[in-house]
Amino acid sequence: MRPLVDRERLDRFLAELGSRTDVPTRVYLVGGASALLHGFRESTIDIDLVIEPDPSPLLRSLPDLKRELDLNLELSSPLDFLPPLPGWRERSRFLRQEGSVAIFEFDLYAQALAKIERGHERDRADVAALLGGGFVEPARLRELYAAIEPELYRFPAIDPEALREDLEQALAAAGSGGANAR
Repeated sequence: MRPLVDRERLDRFLAELGSRTDVPTRVYLVGGASALLHGFRESTIDIDLVIEPDPSPLLRSLPDLKRELDLNLELSSPLDFLPPLPGWRERSRFLRQEGSVAIFEFDLYAQALAKIERGHERDRADVAALLGGGFVEPARLRELYAAIEPELYRFPAIDPEALREDLEQALAAAGSGGANAR
């Protein structure tokens, strides 16, 4: 079992990324790594990320990085669970440049909806922190959900009505359902 990833281990991993390729690459951090960046969590089991372009030479270096730094890496994002939210790339916050690697935090609205869809206890806590910290605005989250709802047929495991209800419950639990509730 590998040790948990804390902020220091995450920063070391990010610093190493730039030394692994000279090809312009974008890396988007997702999930627990994102929560570490905002201080919602002190550690995470793994670093979830997306690498563009795909395929990228950086992908070939991940097994070595994983072994050298003794961490768990997963190629995973909200795009694996939901249709892409309009404008997700533009809302993804630039974090830093490491060599030819531009590192971003994946769109927090997409992360919030994916976490609501998954529904794990830790995911619910992350959504509450995103809403409570003002990182995700309830009305905009509803708008973005409405924009992808017609595309949910591409994800047959998702019941759109149930996901809408889960969204409203998450907003209410975070104290964000009030005046903006529909």
